Amino acid sequence: MTLLAPEFQARHDHSLPGDLGIVVQHLAAGEVRAELAVAPHLMAPNGFLHAGSVVTLADTACGYGCMASLPEGAQSFTTIELKSNHLGTAREGVVEVVATLYHGGRTTQVWDAVVSHRDSGKTLALFRCTQMILYPRG
Repeated sequence: MTLLAPEFQARHDHSLPGDLGIVVQHLAAGEVRAELAVAPHLMAPNGFLHAGSVVTLADTACGYGCMASLPEGAQSFTTIELKSNHLGTAREGVVEVVATLYHGGRTTQVWDAVVSHRDSGKTLALFRCTQMILYPRG
């Protein structure tokens, strides 16, 4: 069962989130849960999970949440700022993210995400991003 609309799933599968192996577990207005299995192509040269892999997981969850939470008349969004605090890392297992809408305005949304290691429960990163809401011209 897919949580994404078929046309969106196809874009997911053939873009960075799909290439990395991100799987959306829950998608609703205001909350997204996703996961990523730690794999060799996600690692930094030092043998630990690459920070960019963690940021991509969190940013993807927030972005999908933004799309599911667009105000009436909005067409899309673009991320205008993101910040991450990395508190730990992983070498194996599955990392999970829970993204929640903090502010849902007409022109911006702010999302918070917590990335954790499934087996240990350890928080790996805290993430916040701001999206600018885009409307059709005219």
